[in-house]
Amino acid sequence: MTARAVARVLLDSPLPQLDRLFDYAIPRELDADAKPGVRVRVPLRSAGRVVDGFLVERVIEDPGDRPLSELDAVVSRVEVLTPGLYALARRAADRAAGSASDILRLAIPKRMVRAEKAWLAAPAPEAPVIEQGAWIDRALDAFPRLAEGLDEGHRLAVEAPAKLVTVPDAAGGALSVGAWAELLAAAAVRTIARGRSAILVVPDHRDQAQLETALMGRVPEGAVVRHDARQASPARYSSFLRTLDPVPCIVIGQRSAVYAPAHAPGLIAVWDDGDPLLTEPLSPGVHARDAALIRQELEGGALLFAGHTRTTDVQRLVGVGWVREVPPKRRASPRVVLSATREGESRGARVPSAAFAAAREALAAGPVLVQVARPGYAPVLVCAECRRPARCAHCSGPLRAKRPGAVPECSWCGRAANGWTCPHCESTRVRMASAGSERTADELGRAFPGVRVIVADGEHPVARVDARPALVVATRGAEPIAEGGYRAIMLLDGERMLLADDLRIGESALRWWMNAAALAAPGAPVHLVGVAGPVARALATWTPAAYARSELADRTPLRMPPVVRVASVDGPSTSISAALSALRETVPALGPDDVLGPVSRDEGGARALVRFDYGLGSRVAESLRSSVVADALRARKAAKGRTPGARNTLRVRVDVPDLDL
Repeated sequence: MTARAVARVLLDSPLPQLDRLFDYAIPRELDADAKPGVRVRVPLRSAGRVVDGFLVERVIEDPGDRPLSELDAVVSRVEVLTPGLYALARRAADRAAGSASDILRLAIPKRMVRAEKAWLAAPAPEAPVIEQGAWIDRALDAFPRLAEGLDEGHRLAVEAPAKLVTVPDAAGGALSVGAWAELLAAAAVRTIARGRSAILVVPDHRDQAQLETALMGRVPEGAVVRHDARQASPARYSSFLRTLDPVPCIVIGQRSAVYAPAHAPGLIAVWDDGDPLLTEPLSPGVHARDAALIRQELEGGALLFAGHTRTTDVQRLVGVGWVREVPPKRRASPRVVLSATREGESRGARVPSAAFAAAREALAAGPVLVQVARPGYAPVLVCAECRRPARCAHCSGPLRAKRPGAVPECSWCGRAANGWTCPHCESTRVRMASAGSERTADELGRAFPGVRVIVADGEHPVARVDARPALVVATRGAEPIAEGGYRAIMLLDGERMLLADDLRIGESALRWWMNAAALAAPGAPVHLVGVAGPVARALATWTPAAYARSELADRTPLRMPPVVRVASVDGPSTSISAALSALRETVPALGPDDVLGPVSRDEGGARALVRFDYGLGSRVAESLRSSVVADALRARKAAKGRTPGARNTLRVRVDVPDLDL
C-alpha cells in the first residue's frame, strides 16, 4: 500500500464544535491544485452536505485503516490563507474563546472571480522605489527615540502632536491634516524603504482619508493598499490580493486591516485605540489592539500605539514594561480654558460669556468649532409639567423632535406621538430636555447673525471646511478639519457626556475633547464649558498619560478592567451554571468574588461576569470555550431530526468592551 496525501481543512462554519482541522484524502485529479492556503469544498458526512473551507496544511501518511472522505473541489488555486494569517487567527480566536473561522471571515474577503482572474493575469509588481524626503526626518525628530524603536522592532506608545500640518495635494495645492497622520506616514515610508511592509490601522474613513492625503505624492500609487469596508466587493478583494504579492506595501484600513497578509511586515501602527470603532462587534470580538499585539509577537517588526490620549489598556502595558513609552522632544498643547458661568449669569446658560466673547472675536479671523453631545434638534423630550421623560405609548421608547413645532416621534420605533398624554400627570405638553446639533445651530445662528452655520454629524457628514468665518456645530467624532485650524473651539455638554453609566466614560470624554482640541489653530483658545474635576484638569494641563495612570490606580483595588480581564457568559441559567461549575473546577485559582452572577436579564435568559488575571487567560478561555461546545452539542442532540441552527444557546465574550456602572 502506498502513502496518501491528506489535506487538513478548517471548515467555514459558525458551529463551535467544528472549530478544528478535519482530515480529507486528496484525490489524484486535485493533487496539483490542493496546496496549503487555497479555498476548498469538502463533504460533511454527519449533515450530508458540502461546505467551504481552507486547506491549512498537507501531510503524507500511510493509508492504515482510517477511512477518509475526499476533497470535493478546489474552489480557487490562489493561496489566500497564508501560514502567518492562520497562526494569527488561531491564536486570536483561542485567546477570545472563539472560532478561527470567524476571524478569517473578517480577514479574507469574499471571492470575486473577475478580480481574481485579473490579478492572476497581471505581471508581478516590482518593489517600489522610495525616496525619503526631509519631511520624514522632520516628523520623526519630534520623538528622539522613535526611529530607533522602529528599527529595532519595539512596542511603542506615542502621544501624537496636537496640531495640524500642511501637506501637498494632488492638484498642486496644500491641505491641512493632523500631525499624527504625517507622523504615521513618515514611519510607514521609512519602513517600506527598508524593504518591509507597514500596516496602519485607524478607526474610520475620516482618519483613513487623512493618512492617504499625508502619503499622496510621497510614495508610488501602487505601494498604498486601501483596506476599506466601504469598498465594492471586487475592489476590496483586489486590495486583499495585492497584499499577497511578495513585495512590500503600505496597508491603510480600519479594524480588520490588522489581519492583512502583507509581505514581511515591519510596522503595525494603531491610531486612537480607545475609539470603540476598533472593537470588533462580530464574534469573537477581538479588539484591533489585541490582534496587533498578537501579530507583533508572532511575526516581529515594530508595533506603534499613537493617539492624543492614552487608554488605560496601553498604560497598563507601559506599566508592566511590555510597551515602551516614547516621550516627545517638546510637548506642544492647545490653549485650554475651563469656562464657567460668572457671577450674575444664569447658571443654566449653555455658553458662558467668556466663551461667547472668544467665539465672537475668533469669527473675525476664521471658523469656530462648537462640539455638542448629540445630533438632531431635540433628542430628548420631557413632560412640561412633571419633567418626567416623555415615552412612546407603543414601545416605551424616548420621544424626540426633529424640528421646531414638529410632532414628537419615537427614537426606537419611529411612530409619531400624535395626541401624546403624560401617564403620570396627564399633561399634553412636552419640552426639550437637551439640545442637539441642529437646535444648537439655530440658537448660535440667531446669536451671530450673518455668519454661516455648518452642521456636521452622522446625517450631515462634512470632511473639511475652508478658512472663511463660520460656526461649525459638530457632534463628537464628526468634527471637520478646518484649513489652517479653528480660530476658537467651544466644547459644550461636557457634564452631560460624563453622566453616562460607563466605566470608561472619563477616558472617552477626554479622548473626544482632546481630538477636537487638536484641530485648533496655533494659539487658538479651547473652551471646555461647565466641567471640573480630574478629566477637566487632564485636558487643561494636557497630561493624558497621568490621567490614565490615576484611572488604573483607582481600578486596581476594585479589580476592574483593564487591571483584570472580564468575560461575559450569556444564555439560559442552567447552561451558565454548568459553565461556571466547570470553570471553577478547571481554574481553582479564581477567587470567590471573581464570578459575578448569574443575573436574569430583561430580554430573557441570564448573564454572568468572570474576572480573571492575565496569567489565567488561556485556562479560562479554554474552559469557557469547552462549555460553549458542550452546550452546542447538547442542543443539537435535543433537536434530533432537525438541521442544527447556526446560533448557540450559550454565548461567551472575553474582554467585554463596555461595563455599565
